[in-house]
Formats: sequence, C-alpha cells, structure tokens
Amino acid sequence: MAAPITSIKRKELTAEELQYQKLNELQSLLTEQQQSLQKIIEITAELDNAGVLDAMTAMVKAKDEIAGIAVAQVSREPMTNLINNIMNATGLLTTLNPEITERLKDSISKGIEEAELYKGNGDKVSILQVMTALNDPHINRAVKYGLDFLKGVGKGLNK
Repeated sequence: MAAPITSIKRKELTAEELQYQKLNELQSLLTEQQQSLQKIIEITAELDNAGVLDAMTAMVKAKDEIAGIAVAQVSREPMTNLINNIMNATGLLTTLNPEITERLKDSISKGIEEAELYKGNGDKVSILQVMTALNDPHINRAVKYGLDFLKGVGKGLNK
C-alpha cells in the first residue's frame, strides 16, 4: 500500500528560468501574429511619415496645458449655455411621445412642401381670405393645434 501524500512541493523557478519561459511564450506569439504585427508596423511608419506621431508626442508632453485650455474653453459662458441648452433639449425630447413627434415632423415636412409650391406668387392675403381659409379642414386643424399648443405654453409659463 502506498503512503499518503501529506505535502505538495512546488518547483520554484529561478529568475533566469522565468525569463527564458516568458521569452519562449513571446517568441511563439510573435510567430503566430506575424502578419498583424507587420501591419501595425506599416501603420506606425505611415503615421510617423505624416508627422502624426510627433504631434501626439507633443500633445502628451503638453497634456497639462491642453487640459487647462480645454477647461477654460468649456467654462466660458457660451459653452456652458450650449451644454445647458443641449441638456434641456434632451430632457424635452425624452418626455415627448415618439409617435407624436414623428407625426409632427411629418406634418412640418408636408407643410414646407406645400408652402414651397405657393411661395412664388407674392400675393397679399386679405382678412377675408384668412377667414375663408379657416373653413378648410386642414388649415382649421393646424390653427386649432397651434392655438392648443400656445395655450399649453401659456400654462407652462404661468408656473
């Protein structure tokens, strides 16, 4: 009967053996990825020829100054206004029903097409023509929608 194993002895590699093992792994990896490495070297050479690597090196060295300039530019009032407006517009768009905005977008597009058909005549519109136009169901629907929209805006402004 065999004696039970009471301890496991791990073979500790020396620094030289570890280095030799890592070099062998690296050498295997290099031979497996030869084509990819050649492409990377070609790309790097092209970037160097174009001066991109020099520019990137200069940017990395001047990263503190570049960061300072970027922060100064973003901190200016026009930029903070832009960021706040984008955030507000995004907030508005997230609260709206996508089906309604799609229908409104299509309606605006159709309205622009219709307006382009009649833009060239330059005739003045009389009060009687406006009153008569309200009998057109399409115009009436758009005017009613606009009035309801203005009513909602007014309610919102009242807060």
